[in-house]
Amino acid sequence: MEDIIKEKEGNADNKRVFSDRERTNILLKGEQRLILFLLKKVPGWITPNIMTGIGMFGSLIVFSAFILGRFHSRNYLLVGILGLIINWLGDSLDGRLAYYRKIARKWYGFALDIVMDWLSIILIGLGYYFYASQTTQVFAFLFVVLYGWSMIISQLRYKITGFYQIDSGRLGPTELRVIISLILITETLFVGSITYFAIAVTILLLLINIIDTLKLLKAGDTKDQEEKE
Repeated sequence: MEDIIKEKEGNADNKRVFSDRERTNILLKGEQRLILFLLKKVPGWITPNIMTGIGMFGSLIVFSAFILGRFHSRNYLLVGILGLIINWLGDSLDGRLAYYRKIARKWYGFALDIVMDWLSIILIGLGYYFYASQTTQVFAFLFVVLYGWSMIISQLRYKITGFYQIDSGRLGPTELRVIISLILITETLFVGSITYFAIAVTILLLLINIIDTLKLLKAGDTKDQEEKE
């Protein structure tokens, strides 16, 4: 009986914590289980806003890792992985913590999350800009632009469909952090390899954005037809 009660409580927590968005990413199930586990361990004095600050601190670490990798030793790039983990921790738990504690401010949190995500991407892109050679710095700019494009798509999709989704198919922010971590590891082993990965990521983001934009336009057209009826 106790197991059944705990299972029902767990399902209720899961539904409440993740009810504000749809997720389709590869690591979805494992990530949500980990988030629920961590939420129960967060001290009471740590607020959702503090978690947001922790996420930004992680982005600053990634930025610093690129700077140190450029001017000292590329082995410092590995520190960026720690930064990405801290960024995931803060970014994933801030809003979830508010919903878990039943203190969510939906639109305040929504606005803060978007702004902080954008600043985080700028920091990471700027870090790579300083690390990259002059001929490949353009990919830092393209990364920021293309990721910003994907963020705009998610906002417009929310406006048109009423569903907030931050993933592009099976890829989401968590998967992107994993990819960047693998790129940093590879760059420490094979210097210069980051350029080829930057090209690949740029192409991937471009293709995903084009596909998502076409889907968005189709959803917009469908919404227009429904409003005319």
